[in-house]
Amino acid sequence: MLRFPPTGEDCLEFVRGSTRRETVVTGRIVVADDEADIRRLVAFTLRRRGYIVIEAGAGDEALSLIRQEQPDLAVLDILMPGMTGTEVTEALNQDPVTASIPIILLSALGQVTDVKAGLQSGARMYLTKPFAPPDLVESVATILTPKEAGAS
Repeated sequence: MLRFPPTGEDCLEFVRGSTRRETVVTGRIVVADDEADIRRLVAFTLRRRGYIVIEAGAGDEALSLIRQEQPDLAVLDILMPGMTGTEVTEALNQDPVTASIPIILLSALGQVTDVKAGLQSGARMYLTKPFAPPDLVESVATILTPKEAGAS
């Protein structure tokens, strides 16, 4: 019997009914935001989907946790004490050990120039606040869902 939400770091396949097959993705995610309410909302949303979430309240703390934990993904605010999310992203991308960890920037900075700078720093995606939790879940799943062989 499979339990939902699934636990562990592996992708689980399960059958719902007799004909529908679905892939559930789990993984470890570092969530960093200096605003505790937003950090808790992001963490709660992801935990409900079966992800293991590690929280940080500052950029330098996030960088240390990401280097230590080697998560499958990081969700970072931009405006944080210690280091900005953009600085953390750049530092991770310059380190061969952490360069492959995908990053989603989540920020109230929503101007085209802000989004462009965030993506140029090496982030995989950029979401603006306020955000819809289903959009965050979809973005995370898009990044963490294994691509099928031959798909482009």
